[in-house]
Amino acid sequence: MKMGTALIYDEEMTNYKLLWVDPACKIEVPERLTVSHEALVKSSLADRCVSVPVREATDADILLVHSEEYLEAVKKTPYMTLEDLKEFTLQYGDVYFHPNIYHCAKLAAGAALQLVDSVMTGKVRNGMALVRPPGHHSMRSAANGFCVFNNVAIAARYAKQKYGVKRVLIVDWDIHHGQGVQYCFEDDPSVLYFSWHRYEHQKFWPQLRESDFDNVGKERGAGFNINVPWNKVGMQNRDYLSVFCHLLLPVAYEFCPDLVLVCAGFDSAIGDPEGEMCATPDIFAHLTHLLMNLAGGKLCAVLEGGYNLTSLAQSVCQTVQTLLGDPAPRPANLYGPCTSALESLHCARSAHRQYWSCLKHAADLPSSDISTKRIKLAEEEEENTVDKGEEKKSAEEKVWPEPPRRVTPAVRAAVVLPDGVACPDGCKHFVSSEDIPLLMVDNLKENFLEDVEDSDASSTLSSLIALVEKMIKNEICSGLALVHDVSMVMKSVVQYAVSALRNRVLVVCVGDGKVPSHITEDGETVVVQFSDKESDEKMCKYYIPVCLKKGLSDVSGFIQAVLGLLLPLGYEYNPSLVLLVRMSDNGLSESVWLQLTGLLQGLAQGHMLVLMQEGEEACVGPTASSLLGDPAPSLGQLSAPPPEDVESVESLRHRLKADWKLLQTTAQDT
Repeated sequence: MKMGTALIYDEEMTNYKLLWVDPACKIEVPERLTVSHEALVKSSLADRCVSVPVREATDADILLVHSEEYLEAVKKTPYMTLEDLKEFTLQYGDVYFHPNIYHCAKLAAGAALQLVDSVMTGKVRNGMALVRPPGHHSMRSAANGFCVFNNVAIAARYAKQKYGVKRVLIVDWDIHHGQGVQYCFEDDPSVLYFSWHRYEHQKFWPQLRESDFDNVGKERGAGFNINVPWNKVGMQNRDYLSVFCHLLLPVAYEFCPDLVLVCAGFDSAIGDPEGEMCATPDIFAHLTHLLMNLAGGKLCAVLEGGYNLTSLAQSVCQTVQTLLGDPAPRPANLYGPCTSALESLHCARSAHRQYWSCLKHAADLPSSDISTKRIKLAEEEEENTVDKGEEKKSAEEKVWPEPPRRVTPAVRAAVVLPDGVACPDGCKHFVSSEDIPLLMVDNLKENFLEDVEDSDASSTLSSLIALVEKMIKNEICSGLALVHDVSMVMKSVVQYAVSALRNRVLVVCVGDGKVPSHITEDGETVVVQFSDKESDEKMCKYYIPVCLKKGLSDVSGFIQAVLGLLLPLGYEYNPSLVLLVRMSDNGLSESVWLQLTGLLQGLAQGHMLVLMQEGEEACVGPTASSLLGDPAPSLGQLSAPPPEDVESVESLRHRLKADWKLLQTTAQDT
């Protein structure tokens, strides 16, 4: 993976703390920063990053978002007595001031700007800023929710002003609604703000009506503010991924940002006393990966919340390791989202379908009895009698397994290529004579090569079988092969992976080639085939033909099918190997092919073998670059997908949702 990942941290931002008793603010402690950085150092991730120094934000930087009167008021806090600080704090909500907090707040905002500078000038590809105080609650003229200056909002305005960035995507996965960011950009169509947040029908802080799903932005900014309110605690990995696949990613690809900023709050992770959610830290590896092919890979994550010091540190490490290009761990137990999550997803999709072509097919708003608005703030639920202090104590005591150690193979990508085709830079040229035992060769000839007379074909297939074995052993991450008969090779590789190695294989075919139906009979293989022709094979749970009648050259239709159908199905199936097959004359553009290749690497710990038909030599280099971690090129702002393709994909989703729960988008689907 070319370029690098920036890490911005300065111990100075730990040098303030709460100086008086305030139960609401006691969890915002300096240790939040130190444990995060220490975990990165201990895991050697910090050493792999490019260290970027912090600078203070200037007055001009801060005034991009905040009023001069507010800035001047905060400037006085270093000279206040303890009593003055207490009194100053009282005019704001759930925040505290300290003589050093103004300095730290300037460093926090400046760190976000340093990260934007590093990414936009190409010094690094992406990065993370560990900062304190956080920022997403602070408003134009008010501190709020531990936040003094709005770090990410300032960074977005700065990127637009200094680098001429046309479109910015802000993804706020903190468990609290970042109302400060929303207010800043609610009438601005150049900034798409997405937030999911604990809401509980307006009973959870900050208890704002503006945090509900139907607050979509104002005037020219209508449709560019997406809120997903969580109305129950206990959301899991499946709920987060479902919202990404069925809402955020389709809109983000249609929007086509030039820069992605993440309000990286990890109070949405398991064990946090504020969030009380059950999503494990490894989910942030997948959320990060799914954003990394947007904006040409230009992604800046800025720390927000996170108050369980264990899950906070683990989640930071998962995020940074993914930014560094390491394959994401295999997810576990990804079944259907819960009913409450589906209600929120349904409402948000319905509220935005008039603004985004990719959501035109979304279901109507649900009836009032299941709407997120069915419980008013004034009503008190009798069942909600559990003491909040006990709930937080329970969340803090929750136990979860440590995220699996992510070991990246020494060989990121190996290739099996015919004579005369050069090995791409950074890849290993793989041949069977170096790696395959004699007994395995005999076994291959007996079981798979009996009909193959050409010695070169036999050698190629032997090499591929050996390559797959090394991928399964995690000695090689991914592979690429240019073969004479892609259908025969696909059949043989799948049979060997399933029968000899006992692995689950997801086969993704692009084009009209023949897919042997028998390889899908036992559930050890799932085949998804994209084509512009109706398949002769009968659809079943494990063979899914996706017919795009306008052809695979239509970018919008294809991407919509990938995000809303292939990805959720792939995550739920959870394969140990992905086989991506590019048939000849498939009609897919190079940029779309690379997006597909990049997105699928989030599955199976990155173990993906790409098979291409001879004659596709021009695609070898770009595909190899994708396997090595390079982001896909931008697709541009997407137009509306063809209605007939939308209808085809939606019909398929409806037929499959009973078997594949992550395809559900409404509570009625359950």
